[in-house]
Amino acid sequence: MNTVVNSVRLLGNLGKDPIIKSFSNGGKVANCTLATPHLSRDKDGNKVEETDWHLIVIRGKMAEVAEKYLTKGSQIAVEGSLRSRKYNDSDGNERYITEVIVSDMQMLGGKKDK
Repeated sequence: MNTVVNSVRLLGNLGKDPIIKSFSNGGKVANCTLATPHLSRDKDGNKVEETDWHLIVIRGKMAEVAEKYLTKGSQIAVEGSLRSRKYNDSDGNERYITEVIVSDMQMLGGKKDK
């Protein structure tokens, strides 16, 4: 089987308000961090809650929804694909980043006032 699947589904809470970028063509993109907690065990066998952080990229109409309704702490479920890319930081060092490019998003919980 030669089928390649790049798919991810996450449920978590935003770590901060989305950062919105607007383009001259009217398009928008929202960048945010999503915290997903999970349980693991320490070396003594005790349960420990840990948090993984994911960089989330939301485009188009979903970015407009994110801008209007999402704030730090909002619980969302996202589906999308992983994308890794490299960039140069302010010191000229080459860095790598992996992001979730969102194709579907569901807001969970009640509406938050901005």
